[in-house]
Amino acid sequence: MAPPPDIATADTTRPRISRRVGAVAPSATLAIDAKAKSLKAAGVDVVGFGAGEPDFPTPEAIVEAAVAACRDPRNHRYTPTAGLPELRAAIAAKTARDSGYAVEASQVLVTNGGKQAIANAFATLLDPGDEVIVPAPYWTTYPEAIALAGGVPVPVPTDASTGFQVSLEQLERAATPRTKMLLFVSPSNPSGAVYGREAIAAIGELALRRGWWVLTDEIYEHLVYDGAEQHSMPVVVPGLADRCVVVNGVAKTYAMTGWRVGWMVGPRDVVDAATNLQSHETSNVSNVAQRAALAAVSGDLEAVAGMREAFDRRRRTIHTMLNEIPGVSCFEPQGAFYAFPSFEAVLGRELRGRRPSTTLELAEVVLEEAQVAFVPGEAFGAPGYARFSYALSDDDLVKGISRIGELLREVEPPVEG
Repeated sequence: MAPPPDIATADTTRPRISRRVGAVAPSATLAIDAKAKSLKAAGVDVVGFGAGEPDFPTPEAIVEAAVAACRDPRNHRYTPTAGLPELRAAIAAKTARDSGYAVEASQVLVTNGGKQAIANAFATLLDPGDEVIVPAPYWTTYPEAIALAGGVPVPVPTDASTGFQVSLEQLERAATPRTKMLLFVSPSNPSGAVYGREAIAAIGELALRRGWWVLTDEIYEHLVYDGAEQHSMPVVVPGLADRCVVVNGVAKTYAMTGWRVGWMVGPRDVVDAATNLQSHETSNVSNVAQRAALAAVSGDLEAVAGMREAFDRRRRTIHTMLNEIPGVSCFEPQGAFYAFPSFEAVLGRELRGRRPSTTLELAEVVLEEAQVAFVPGEAFGAPGYARFSYALSDDDLVKGISRIGELLREVEPPVEG
């Protein structure tokens, strides 16, 4: 007996996964980290330079604040989507203290890590077809979050010759009538570049003249070295404050990657709209994690100074060791905890019976032959380069780079002209 005509049969031609989600590229950094951890679990002595995660424990006072919060029944219930009122006020105070940017608690939305703050900001501000200028190399999540919001990422490539800093001329050339936003990140993941105050002023003034929004990610604000300084764009260009969203969080500064607390700071109407969005996505961030974040941002920066000192030591070590490897050249990072060397002079040459032509292929060879994991530059919009996190122990750092050096010294020499 035939089914009634109003009952449709399944359309097998439709994709099972939505085109929007199916187009999202997996996080290369997390994928590399997962593969390295899988090999370690199988007993392989792998050194992983993949994940951007401090190797220090969260400071004890922060942990104790979370322990106390677990026992407080107030934290066993829903709380406001935008964040605990006292945490929002503390973030506003911390923002003024650390960057000189004076904002109200009502301009703060507490999110599930910096990633949700970024996704919320793009989703709140972008309509389909809106373009976002994205200087490259960029963190892998930015273009995906832009695309998921219906926007169009417009990469603008930079390289070591300019210190991985984009010029005004490049930004002007990348702009179209569809440009709505500029993404600005300093200190940079993955390059470690830190823009000076004059460069930030010039870029901010350009955005102001053009009427662009700016999303600026300041998650590495406290990790700068050798006299470099981090400057917040809405402080340098005050007129931009009404069209600027600042993203930050506790993950990198306080070694709290697993606690998942970030925030966005912006104009009140934008924060209200993003809060409404978040109310339908995740509601409030874990109250225990929020209480831990409150202890972090309200406390001093003594523990941060100790971690920065260790990162600085490792920064100098990895920069020196990478530049000693034939065919490898490394820009000296000024911020964050990443080195971003070029392997272009190695590519296309024979190595243990193979001839890797991309850093993606080279990463596979190095992981298999030297048991060292790093993230290829293709993931950051910078083929020929690779990202090495130096947020790992001094001994592992030396061991891992030494292994790569030993392997790459086997590369066939270039043909003499």
